[in-house]
Amino acid sequence: MTDAIHPLRIGLIGTGRISDVYLENCAAFSGLDIVVCGSLNPDESRAKADRYGVPRVASPQAIIDDPDVDAILNLTIPAAHASVSIAALEAEKHVYSEKPFVTDLDEGRNILALARQQGRLVGNAPDTFFGGRWQTVRKLIDQNAIGAPTGVAAFVPTHGVERHHPNPDFYYAKGGGPLLDLGPYYLAAMVFCLGPVARVAGMSRRTFSERMIENGPRNGEMMPVEVDTHCVSLLEFESGVVGQMLVSFDVWESETPRLEIYGTDGTICIPDPDPGDGANVFQGDVWVRTRTTSRWTMRPRPDAPAEWDVANNTHGLNFDARGIGLAELAKAVAEAREPRASGALGLHLCEVMQGMLDSPVSGRFIDIESRCERPAPLRESTETGLHVNLSALP
Repeated sequence: MTDAIHPLRIGLIGTGRISDVYLENCAAFSGLDIVVCGSLNPDESRAKADRYGVPRVASPQAIIDDPDVDAILNLTIPAAHASVSIAALEAEKHVYSEKPFVTDLDEGRNILALARQQGRLVGNAPDTFFGGRWQTVRKLIDQNAIGAPTGVAAFVPTHGVERHHPNPDFYYAKGGGPLLDLGPYYLAAMVFCLGPVARVAGMSRRTFSERMIENGPRNGEMMPVEVDTHCVSLLEFESGVVGQMLVSFDVWESETPRLEIYGTDGTICIPDPDPGDGANVFQGDVWVRTRTTSRWTMRPRPDAPAEWDVANNTHGLNFDARGIGLAELAKAVAEAREPRASGALGLHLCEVMQGMLDSPVSGRFIDIESRCERPAPLRESTETGLHVNLSALP
């Protein structure tokens, strides 16, 4: 996509906290134009429009019905993702939603079927695997730096969101929980690096029946917990790689690496530069140790050869660059192809997570029926900073 192509006109639905980073970052891409925003809170939406220069504010239904909107950016709460996406597709609009893709697998299948019927594209966060650190990991694997991958381990230990989120209730209601909230980042990275998942098993528990909000105007208010908050899972990938993942809202602190990939000839380790920010990280160190080295080496490093340049922020991504997935979808629209952060990937991740939650009830492994393409890596580029043209994307 180039500047000569009309930008994709975006209608944003859902103007809560997460919308700020999208509104700021999407302005950096010439292929995107947020022309209207709205939510169930008109005052909040007007404030966001004034702050970020969005021309119009409208109700969610009016945005969906607007003939001057090409695509819907769906930033509603998880329980509303499916209904908004379906309405957008029925109005013959492309749609990109925040994670999780859906909270009901049948609704997810319906969304993909409707998209095919309408000839529209569906994209879904997370898009953190577009970041330099994950592109570097993919390149290491593709270049056989650690031999054939054999295993993966992910650890996501947190103590919830009630200390910083003023209205954290939905994190502990149906459709929430640590697995559905944080798991997609790590699972998307795993699928990007290792391919789709074939079967899963898990155990989980609900440590507290209620939790206290510890900030803002509701400080001290108790809220019910409807979902399990400490989840341990096993994964078997279609490739034969086996893995494990811990995701929790019940852990005060941990020194475990956040993700490691093991191979026949070495190990890749991806620690979070700031554990407090979990997986919402596009850039950061990637550590590699192989059978021929006696210590960890970092990729990239100041004297790194040219083949490691993919990690040097060459894709124009900041610490939290949400919106790159929407920009890549806009390019996919122009090129009549599936986006990398696709609805099929989103549905696959949801089925994997649902299997992890169903396994403790059934006491058995859960076979994963859906499959998705392993997303292609980005090409290397010399672009830096968030202000990049979509033509920089392959």
